[in-house]
Parts: sequence; C-alpha cells; structure tokens
Amino acid sequence: MVTRGSAQYEIVSGRVKRAKKGALPRGLNLNYNRVLKDVFKGAAATAARGPLKEYYEVLVARGLSSNLALVTLARKISAATLALWKKGELYDKARLIKQMG
Repeated sequence: MVTRGSAQYEIVSGRVKRAKKGALPRGLNLNYNRVLKDVFKGAAATAARGPLKEYYEVLVARGLSSNLALVTLARKISAATLALWKKGELYDKARLIKQMG
C-alpha cells in the first residue's frame, strides 16, 4: 500500500525538507475484526439487492463505482448498528430509510 502525501514534506528555512512524522495509512488497521467485516460486507451486498436497493442505485447513479457504493452501504449499516446498540433501541425501517433519503 502506498501512503504518500503532500504532508510528508515541510518548509524549513526556505527549503523543502521531509517531515519527521511519516504518513499514516488510511482505512482499517492491522488488528481489525475480520469476521465482523465480512458480516457487514455480506449485509451490504444483501441489502443492495433487497431493502436498500434504491439507496444503492442512487449512489451508483451519482458516479460511485459499485464497489465503493457497497462500502458506503456497509459503513451506513455498521453505523446504524452501533447507534442502535449504544442506545438500546429497536430497529425501525421507516427511520432508517428517512435518514438515507
């Protein structure tokens, strides 16, 4: 994975110099939960063909590739899951669809 960016360099005394702090990779770190990731990816793939098909199609129509649209959908599902878990609420499809609209 390539992790380069303009923040790797700084100007010191009028000269461009490499910064001491290295660039950080974006995305998952090495100790992520692989099973949970597979669960949310599978849920996104299923939802894209079923209950959240319209939302998925809107993302693709906006110019997102199908892979990025699935990732966006998986993140949305995981965020909703975390919110429901923390608040102790029950799932409400109408509320979820309203937020995605």
